[in-house]
Amino acid sequence: MFRILIYLLSIVLANVITAKFAPLELGLFIIPYGTLFIGLTLVMRDMVQNRYGRAKTYMWIVAALAISAITSHLLGDALWVVFASTLSFIISETVDTEIYTRFKLPFVKRVMYSGIIAGFLDSAVFVIIGIGPLGLKFVPWELVPYAIAGQWVAKTLMQLVVAGGIRHFVMKLGIYEPNISDVTQPVPQTVRATR
Repeated sequence: MFRILIYLLSIVLANVITAKFAPLELGLFIIPYGTLFIGLTLVMRDMVQNRYGRAKTYMWIVAALAISAITSHLLGDALWVVFASTLSFIISETVDTEIYTRFKLPFVKRVMYSGIIAGFLDSAVFVIIGIGPLGLKFVPWELVPYAIAGQWVAKTLMQLVVAGGIRHFVMKLGIYEPNISDVTQPVPQTVRATR
């Protein structure tokens, strides 16, 4: 239950920090501070799926979606931004879940592959539809690639740090648990004999 709580709290924190602080501008790159928590959110979604499986993860995604939309609205975001945030959340969380489900790799690699694509889609949809030319027009077309890239790189780096840290922590404490979707296949007798 702890990982579900962190997953839901990371969404609320991302919304609060994004609403309260102006984005970080690194040259042409525009990075809302809440973006760092989206990287955490994507990793924690994977952790929830590890523990509870794909079907229950979708239940928690729906709960997180509602919490995100309500928080965003209560923080005074324009309805269009709430819509864009909701749309980007649905797309990125679904893509993350489906990619993570299909890749049978070690945890950190699964997190990175699913998160890189999901993070890019989350950034692109939100920037273009929410704050960009198709939304509130805070970001003009010529700066859209920089806004997307800034958010995407920040999310990806945060995912790598969080996933690596979690893996190191659980391995050190000896509390590693295999993915619920992993199926242990018995080793054939001929393979055992050659080892």
